[in-house]
Amino acid sequence: MILDRSIDKRLRLYETISLEQMKDVRLMNRIDTKFVTTRQRLLSLLEMAASDYYVQNVNEKLSSQYQTLYFDTPDFKMFYTHQAGYANRQKLRFRTYVDSNLSFLEVKTKNNHRRTKKKRMAVDDMELDDREKQDFAARHLRYDVTTLHPALENNFSRITLVNRQKTERLTIDVDLHFHNIDSDKVSDLHDIAVIELKRDGLSPSPVLQMLRQLRIHPHGFSKYCMGQTLTSDSLRINRFKEKLREVNIIMKQ
Repeated sequence: MILDRSIDKRLRLYETISLEQMKDVRLMNRIDTKFVTTRQRLLSLLEMAASDYYVQNVNEKLSSQYQTLYFDTPDFKMFYTHQAGYANRQKLRFRTYVDSNLSFLEVKTKNNHRRTKKKRMAVDDMELDDREKQDFAARHLRYDVTTLHPALENNFSRITLVNRQKTERLTIDVDLHFHNIDSDKVSDLHDIAVIELKRDGLSPSPVLQMLRQLRIHPHGFSKYCMGQTLTSDSLRINRFKEKLREVNIIMKQ
């Protein structure tokens, strides 16, 4: 998938940073703040941020393709825990970084202090059927690994910006595509951008003022939960229907 020309044109204004240089900005124990906006406002943000941020360059590409496979329990406890608004929650997923040909099994844990911790191991496939993967997941997950099943596939393009001080990372996800494993339904969200500010502690962030100026406000957005909301035939999704309505309002602004 290729970024549209308007986004690519603005990214060409940036100095680049390599994957090797990115090792200093891993932020595995971090505070995450998400924002949802239109592609048009994203273009304005990219223009404003060019002098304060680098853009990640992977194999001469300024965006990266991601493939994700989420797992859940038979009664979808991970989904419902998030829907209920519990701050202390977990997700299990396989993620493939297509352009760098790397895949990981990842456990994400968010605690009630807004901290996100991610544990991961390199893998060769997206099957949760061997002892090494199950042992890894069991060490970090509160759920019975043997009961988990594939629930949702998600593909998207990601732009990664890094501030000059290398104390934060800004990821921008566009061209979101979802496929529900159970219902076989698909859905796309091509007209929005999901921005996530990832930083250690409360380090000063150049982009926060830019976001406020553009009236881009914090907005929770779980790709797993939104994908389920758009494609599930059986889940109770009342709370996330409201989230979807909020996204539709943002798109009309």
